[in-house]
Amino acid sequence: MSTTEATSPATDTGSNGWSGAVKDRLQQLLAFASLIVIFTFFSVASSSFFNYNNVSNILFSTVVIGTLALGTTFVIISGGIDLSIGTGMSLCAVMSGVFITNMGLPVALGVLAAILFGGFIGLVNGFNVAVLGIPPFIATLAMMLVAQGLALVISDSAPIYFTEDPSYIKISTGHLFGVNIPNAVLVLLLTVIISIVLLNRTLLGRYTYSIGSNEEATALSGINVRRWKIVIYTLAGLFIGLAGVMISARLGSAQPGTGMGYELQAIAAVVIGGTSLAGGKGSVVGKVIGALIISVLNNGLQIMSIPQEWQNVVLGVVILVAVYADMFRKKEA
Repeated sequence: MSTTEATSPATDTGSNGWSGAVKDRLQQLLAFASLIVIFTFFSVASSSFFNYNNVSNILFSTVVIGTLALGTTFVIISGGIDLSIGTGMSLCAVMSGVFITNMGLPVALGVLAAILFGGFIGLVNGFNVAVLGIPPFIATLAMMLVAQGLALVISDSAPIYFTEDPSYIKISTGHLFGVNIPNAVLVLLLTVIISIVLLNRTLLGRYTYSIGSNEEATALSGINVRRWKIVIYTLAGLFIGLAGVMISARLGSAQPGTGMGYELQAIAAVVIGGTSLAGGKGSVVGKVIGALIISVLNNGLQIMSIPQEWQNVVLGVVILVAVYADMFRKKEA
């Protein structure tokens, strides 16, 4: 799958392109090697780590982080940032509870409505950034607070349970066609494939790279940068909505405060996977590896009963190392 990916239009031809492609592959191999080392360490350190139930928990966590990371990958490649993905996911989870439990909509329609609601969140972010000219950090920070507040207000600060229709829960925990793989993992694989196609085989992907590499030159070439930025943020919002559905289906309830901190984990996964925070560079497979690393770290530290405050310290160090590696790559380039 990774052999079909291009990290940017500039890597198609020329010696610099080939050199960049090789470095990107090495970055992915290094991330994968780090994943193996971390997984092996926790397997040796705790007998409770390497078993079917715990590996399933890691995969479920990876589905949520990975889905958010895939969406924000498009935003970061375009030179932006989205801090609203965590609380936006919580709000979409709450809305799925409102649509299905409170309003009594059919599961399929409720899921679609929740995903589209995530797209609306992204649309608002895109409008604020592209049309109003608000810096992405400020625009999405404001949306993070708005989504956090709305999730609490709409749910009355209480979980919304999906007890009346257990088919919603099977979206995440069920097994399609009897295959011993949770549906959540199959959903992540499908979104990975869709993301690869969008990023490497469509105008959306080409313009995403172009805007992130040189927004001014892209605009001068006749491309409507504002419109494509709105599309990019809206797409990221659809991923937020999907993540909200997957986490609420996994928990069997819509928890209004469950998304806090997920934005940091998703962004960390994106950076670990080789996407430059400066924009114009990134791939999909690296994000999946990054999401697995974050999930394994979180799970392993919990298995070893490391206090939550120290877990945050470890995550912060990982983010710093990943950002420094990105800065080092740019200096080398």
